Amino acid sequence: MEKLEGYYFSALFSGGFLLSSLLFSKITREQRDPYMDEVFHIPQAQQYCQGHFNQWDPMITTLPGLYLTSVGIVKPAAWLFGWSKNVVCSSGMLRFINLLFSLGNLYMFYLILNKLHTKVSVMKKILFTFTLYVFPTLYFFTFLYYTDAGSTFFVLFTYLMCLYGNHKSAALLGLCAFCFRQTNIIWIIFCVGHIIAEKVTEAWRTQLKKTDEKVSPKGAFSEAAAAVKFLIQYSLYPKNILTLLRLTWPYIILVLGFLVFIGINGGIVIGDRSNHEACLNFPQLFYFFAFTMVFSFPVLISAQKCADFLKSVWKHPFLYTLVACLSLFLIWKFTYVHKYLIADNRHYTFYIWKKIFQRHELVRYLLVPGYLFAAWSFVDALKSKSILWLLMFFMCILGTTIPQKLMEFRYFILPYLIFKVNAPIPSVGKLLLELLLYVTVNVFTFHLFLNKTFLWPDSEDTQRFMW
Repeated sequence: MEKLEGYYFSALFSGGFLLSSLLFSKITREQRDPYMDEVFHIPQAQQYCQGHFNQWDPMITTLPGLYLTSVGIVKPAAWLFGWSKNVVCSSGMLRFINLLFSLGNLYMFYLILNKLHTKVSVMKKILFTFTLYVFPTLYFFTFLYYTDAGSTFFVLFTYLMCLYGNHKSAALLGLCAFCFRQTNIIWIIFCVGHIIAEKVTEAWRTQLKKTDEKVSPKGAFSEAAAAVKFLIQYSLYPKNILTLLRLTWPYIILVLGFLVFIGINGGIVIGDRSNHEACLNFPQLFYFFAFTMVFSFPVLISAQKCADFLKSVWKHPFLYTLVACLSLFLIWKFTYVHKYLIADNRHYTFYIWKKIFQRHELVRYLLVPGYLFAAWSFVDALKSKSILWLLMFFMCILGTTIPQKLMEFRYFILPYLIFKVNAPIPSVGKLLLELLLYVTVNVFTFHLFLNKTFLWPDSEDTQRFMW
């Protein structure tokens, strides 16, 4: 059986590489010059390729993990294969690094699914792995020299090592993830939260067994209050604190290092901070839930789901009314519109904001029922997880979405993927429908990018649509 599983995965890996290579070749031929943020990333990597490590573009806002990794891969390969200087660190070669990271992501998806879903059939895991591999928002940036593919790879690798209890290795990989994108510190904290939730939930269940109590239904607010209360009680014992510290100290050192970095740097962003100001953009959480519902609609939307949601509303009318009123208030007082969102017509978000949110001032408020259903469905999909794990994950989602002023789908990649690998793997029919959705969106996006170019009145450069 293991041998057969190896054949299946080898076929998946080879097929994914072949498909991506063909698409990579097409995109690189059509767009040879750096595009969008590549105009910052590619020249910076080329400076490092030439050994100019003291050169830095002040417009770049992330740490140099991508450039250092690229040089560490390309330079030895150039020496080994005798590549010419025109090939080494060219735009195409640097983009190819992300293709390698993308294949690494495919492998990480498969390993994580094997760890979290041990009773699921091999074919379903293979199919789900490929579905996650072609997830549109991440897959598109496989073919451009952006930080997304590498950042996602190291976060997934960190999570995998955390799941297997290799916490020192996980922290080291977390440091690599942080060097790709500073906000990845949230997913280091996620690993800490995962460990704490696992240990405390185990102790809680042991206590409930001793007292012959039963855990209340998943998702119930009474259970959340009871879980938090037990967490506080658990933390009062020095022995328990020492146990958690022994498990989490590698991550804690990394978080403390992050705080030192913040103090020295004066903020999380390096370089140009004028367009990356942190704020309390609470509606970003609603956008994330809507994004998740759209890309997981075969799993999150059904007649039964809608009926269950309405039953929940009927059962807890005061609670949903309170949450709806709070949502309306947050949209009213904390909606921020970044200047790039309404000025750059190359991105999907420009048209979403223009065609939906700007259609009428009331539209953003009328969407609240949809947000509530999306959030309920999101939590319902994770009902197999402990309440402490859910609270921890929710706090990490808040930390990675709300501070962002710009509505940018790339910010949703990691929380979405963490959600997907932890939610139950759906039936083959729903998986195929989800795969069809992803492939359709990818075909549409790459078609626009490659064939529907346009010009701006004040620029001679070719403009392309993209995420």
